[in-house]
Amino acid sequence: MFCNQCEQAAKGTGCTKIGVCGKQNSTAALQDLLIHAVEGLSLFAVEGRKVGVVDSEVNLFTCEAVFTTLTNVNFDDSRLLTLINKAVELREVLKQKVAAAGGKTDFTEAAASFTPASDADGLTAQGEAVNLPSDKDENPDILSLKEVLLYGLKGLAAYTDHAKIMGQEDDTVYAFVQEALVAILQKDIGLDDWVALVLKCGEVNLRAMELLDAGNTGAYGHPVPTEVPLGAKAGKAIVVSGHDLKDLADILKQTEGKGINVYTHGEMLPCHGYPELKKYSHFYGHYGTAWQNQAKEFAEFPGAIVMTTNCIQKPVASYADNIFTTGLVAWPGVTHIGEHDYSKVIEKALALDGFAEDTDKGTVMVGFARNTVLSVADKVIEAVKNKDIKHFFLVGGCDGAKPGRNYYTEIVEKIPSDCMVLTLACGKFRFFDKKLGDIGGIPRLLDIGQCNDAYSAIQIASALAGAFDCGVNDLPLSFILSWYEQKAVAILLTLFHLGIQDIRLGPSLPAFVTPNVLDVLVKNFNIKPISTPEEDLKAILG
Repeated sequence: MFCNQCEQAAKGTGCTKIGVCGKQNSTAALQDLLIHAVEGLSLFAVEGRKVGVVDSEVNLFTCEAVFTTLTNVNFDDSRLLTLINKAVELREVLKQKVAAAGGKTDFTEAAASFTPASDADGLTAQGEAVNLPSDKDENPDILSLKEVLLYGLKGLAAYTDHAKIMGQEDDTVYAFVQEALVAILQKDIGLDDWVALVLKCGEVNLRAMELLDAGNTGAYGHPVPTEVPLGAKAGKAIVVSGHDLKDLADILKQTEGKGINVYTHGEMLPCHGYPELKKYSHFYGHYGTAWQNQAKEFAEFPGAIVMTTNCIQKPVASYADNIFTTGLVAWPGVTHIGEHDYSKVIEKALALDGFAEDTDKGTVMVGFARNTVLSVADKVIEAVKNKDIKHFFLVGGCDGAKPGRNYYTEIVEKIPSDCMVLTLACGKFRFFDKKLGDIGGIPRLLDIGQCNDAYSAIQIASALAGAFDCGVNDLPLSFILSWYEQKAVAILLTLFHLGIQDIRLGPSLPAFVTPNVLDVLVKNFNIKPISTPEEDLKAILG
């Protein structure tokens, strides 16, 4: 196997025997083979659009399949086998439709005629032969950009799938995903065109996040400032981790009146700010953090645990009896919930002890998405003009287990009291409970939301730039980001598409970026690795 798609890649280069995340060689091979199969499907999807053939099932499946290969989503080989075979079945049906419409079907790429082996061992061998990225003889910088594009596509596919669940989709997003997968097969695209494709991925990802935002706010209202307990309430319990608001909404509805308190975990914390979710009296609070203590927290949780997306650690699977997954998330030995029927989760929660007593671990504030922040924009602008607010720091992104992430805790603690800290995604759990006070009644630490709520952060920055009649890069605003997996790659590409400069990224730079590609990013966007909190603050604030 070879896998370098996430920040914890072994030795900073890539996992070659077993994934640091726990991914086995067979799983890595099958994920590569699934991408290969979907590339073949995409050849016909792209050609189909040229002759008026657009298949909605193929579109959705393309994104689901690509999302499935994102870090820590699906480690269940049997489900991967099913998806590989389905990709080929859909390809053959689409091929006939395209041929009937007069489109090209005689593609020479191996992915267009790939036939799955008849057993698991054979499929694993086929996946090992694909071994993405496949052509090691290719120009290493082009190969690097292909990887950047592929990993950005995985993040984009995730947000697209989340948006579709909320009833929002746009064919231009599906079209780009398929066109980009076809491009990865090509060997005649120049370096500049690859850079353009990578930036295009960022542009399309912005649209996907916009769709998801519309779906979430349309169904559950715009988030409002909300105080969330971090302790527990005596009684039966379910904790929901991940990203999908619909899963949480369904669980809240199905547990109503059953004597079960529902808690969030990880990226679900911002859900407490949505009016149509917070209205449930048994939606109590937030349990634990996002990543670094997840295994310990889940081992101690006395109720049922629902994982809605890829926020699951390798050791957590050992508590499989109490864990349930939804959507595309699948781990061997873990019960999967389909069709949004949570009766098994409820049964498990009622059978477990629950919390024996009330505990008080303080509170945190959520709900500072764009509507809330922009509603006090006049106060913020006045505070900047009066020099009460000197600078804004957006400190957010993914959390992870490797050393070096204490940087984000320390820099937030050291940011001067006349500066605001905006945050989003699970990286905030390094400092989300810090009491930083306020400036003129506005909390200094503003939780914008989940990783996809980077859309809200972009809207806030754009509105402030408009108010000051300047560009976003001219604002007293610095981006200090942490990354772990491919949704972070997609968001970073979106920031590049928007021309955002001077981003500090850590705790380490991606293994799949070559020195020459990094040089392009430095020259065009002045991206830089984090150093120390003291050095970075001095460089930013002078």
